[in-house]
Parts: sequence; structure tokens; C-alpha cells
Amino acid sequence: MKKLITLSILLAAQIAANAQTARVQVIHNCADGAADTVDVYLNGTKLLSSFAFRTATPFIDAPAGVPLTLGIAPNHSASVMDTIYSTTVTLTASGEYVVVADGIVSASGYTPGSATAPFRLSVYDMARETATTSGQTDVLVEHGATDAPTVEVKAGSSVLVSGLSFGNFCSTGYLNLPTSNDTLYVTNSTGSSILYTYSAPLAALSLADSAITVLASGFVDSAANSNRPSFGLWVALREGGALIPLPKLENPTSVESVTNNSAAQVFPNPVSDYLNIVSAVDLSRISIMDITGRVVTQLNGNKQARIDVSNLSQGIYMVRLETINGEVSTKKIIKE
Repeated sequence: MKKLITLSILLAAQIAANAQTARVQVIHNCADGAADTVDVYLNGTKLLSSFAFRTATPFIDAPAGVPLTLGIAPNHSASVMDTIYSTTVTLTASGEYVVVADGIVSASGYTPGSATAPFRLSVYDMARETATTSGQTDVLVEHGATDAPTVEVKAGSSVLVSGLSFGNFCSTGYLNLPTSNDTLYVTNSTGSSILYTYSAPLAALSLADSAITVLASGFVDSAANSNRPSFGLWVALREGGALIPLPKLENPTSVESVTNNSAAQVFPNPVSDYLNIVSAVDLSRISIMDITGRVVTQLNGNKQARIDVSNLSQGIYMVRLETINGEVSTKKIIKE
């Protein structure tokens, strides 16, 4: 809270000399240990102290129509002379911006290193603080994982984001999505192989009418990157604060095994007592997972199963079905 008060006072002083303002959110997504916690300068004055990795400011008023020099310095810096990166921007009056810090600062210890994926401030100049459609959730996606490949993001067989590479926002801007609890698949650039699977509990997080930023964050290969945090999808809310991790789920072996799940029936749905599973092919394992990805029930399967779920709390669960051939399908259920 003290940081936000100081931030507000400093910006108010800047705005007093210039009536035009814009709205800005800054997100720290640089996973390099040398920039784990940083100081941020505005026109030579320290704006933020000890700004930590995977945190965000709220949207705040900032001076528009005049050059602003942003500087990034190591934590506990003595002055603006300690900055390791700076850039000058001029904001448009009444504009809305999301600014993301990512990339590599260190000269060694990271693959790819600072020469290939240098530290930068990625700016999106058509930001939103609320959804454009009532009851929906607007989602802006940014790729900030330096060693992750170009990816697609899918919900089932529907492609939400395509051709997204490091340092870029989704080329189509915000996704206007139903506020539901779904599963997202991060695939290779052709969409043929699933790299990661995540739960996207938009409804559980009460994100109706909200606009959020989802960031690819951390390292695919932590061992090759100074054992820094692993890859994940993290959410920045308009209110700022610590980023929220999307729960990681076990990966299916292929996109086809996710989308081709019509051979199995899971009922009733919603369910209160017993869940029935009927499959056209033999199942090797049946798992029920909560929205955090934690397995709450698991058993060996055959073509039919009847599972007592009366002890589970109300909410959204995923049923993961593995066949004896190694194919995997997932189905969402609601526990009443």
C-alpha cells in the first residue's frame, strides 16, 4: 500500500503540470534473476521500489502528450544513474496501455541469452480495463518466455491464438471469451503437438466483465537458465498485485486425443452422487481433477465405471480418460 501511495503522489505531481492523462498498467515478467526485483524511474525520479517478478501495478493515470523516460534499475538503486535499461515514450491522451517487462539482462547463465532475447518493455497501446461485452471476459495474451517456441493456444479444437512468439502480444488483440471454466492447450506453431495444458477458471475467479492479461512466463528449461522459475501461464488483473497462476494439467499426447473424445460418455452432468463412464474402447486409467489440476480421484478403468463423487465439494472438475492405446481425452463436469 505504501508503494501505491508513493506512486500516486509522484504521478499526481507530474500530471499537475500537464492536464492530459492516459491509463497505464506495468507488469514485471522478466524471469532473469538479475532483475528479480527492480526499481522503476520516471524522468529521473524513482517511481517504484522493489517491484517484484510476476507482479503488476494497477491501471494508473499517467501524464500524456509529453515525453516520459522510464528507467529500470536493480533493487535498492542509489539513483537513476544505476539504470540497466531506459526508453522514452509519449502517451496519447485518454489512451490505455499495458507495459510488460521481459527478456534477459544477464550476459551469461541463460539460453538464449541477452544477445538474442534482450530485456525490453513491450507496450500494448489498445489496452482495456473492462470487457467490451457484458458477462464476458476480455483476454490479452503476451508471450514473455524467452526459451519457449512460437505457439498456438487452443480451447478444444478452436484456435484462440496463432503464431505467437516471444516479446509479442496476440496479433488479433483481446479475445472476447465466455466467462466459463475451460481447458487451454498450448501447442507448437502448427497446432499438431500439445506442449502444455492449463485450466482457465474464468468463472471460478469471478472475471465476468473483466479485461485481463495472460502472460507466458518463466523458462521451459529451468536448468539451462540458472534454475529460474519454470514456464507457466499467469494472469494480471486490472487491480494489479501478484500475478495469478493458471493451474497446469497433465498433458494429453496429441491434439487429436483431446478433440476426438466422442467415444466416451460421462454422465450425469451436473452430478451429485455417482458419475457413470461408458467408453467404446478399453480405458487404462480414469482421473478426476479439480480446477487447480490436483487429482482428487483416480482408478484403473475398463469400458465402464461408476464413481462415487458425493464427498467432493461443489464446483468444476475435469475427468481425464486414458485408453490402453495411450490416447487421452478430457471432459468437464459440474459437481452439485
